[in-house]
Amino acid sequence: MPYTITPPEIDRHRISDGNHGNRPPTDKRTGGNGEGDGDNWSSSPRGHRGPNERLSQARIGLFFALGGDLMFFVALISVFFVAKTTGHFDAYDHYINYWLPTAIPSILWLNTIALVLSSVTAEAARQAMFHPVDAMDEWFGLGRPVSSRATVWLSLTLLLGLLFLAGQWIAWDQLAAQHVFFRSNPSSHFFYLITITHAVHLLLGVAALIAALGALQLSRALSTRQVVVDTTVWYWHAMGALWIFLFLLLEFAQ
Repeated sequence: MPYTITPPEIDRHRISDGNHGNRPPTDKRTGGNGEGDGDNWSSSPRGHRGPNERLSQARIGLFFALGGDLMFFVALISVFFVAKTTGHFDAYDHYINYWLPTAIPSILWLNTIALVLSSVTAEAARQAMFHPVDAMDEWFGLGRPVSSRATVWLSLTLLLGLLFLAGQWIAWDQLAAQHVFFRSNPSSHFFYLITITHAVHLLLGVAALIAALGALQLSRALSTRQVVVDTTVWYWHAMGALWIFLFLLLEFAQ
């Protein structure tokens, strides 16, 4: 049951959770409570950044980082389609295209389901970090209800992410057992290139999840824990959405 705090007299401008903000960050979209009651929560004394500003800047930084990744994958997919349609005429005027579609291992469907579920659990963790009543309790030092709940959801996300990576390894092993390797043909070349590149990016997401779990246990500032979890989850969502697109590409566009 949430705590109810009704102090008779309190100077709210002297309350701080260590991040120089005047208000506990509870709004899952902006990091503030968004009530608009006259307090500029984004501003802080002595030139310090408020929690709302920290969350916004972290998201902007993540957006630009993901923009660079997106451009890389757009270029990779463009080369994929060029290679698929490129061929040549032999001495007998026969058009030859060495592209042989790679049979996608069925385990990739299970991997995709696991990754979609991991996005659900990751979002549950992010939502938990901004639950208004529990975040207020944690901000006032009355335990760590939101961090504890987020820890459970992030742990499930980490487990599902590791299952996805293990499933990708099994898929590569199944192809190798069929003598389909990186250099077997242009199709298999791009299959390995796309899946391995995405796996590396997801491995970075796994590292971010581990860091977020560590921050939930070690960081004293609620706003810091919120920023770390929020940006980690948005990165994880981006990798999940990217994989769905890549999987559909490999399954139906070869």
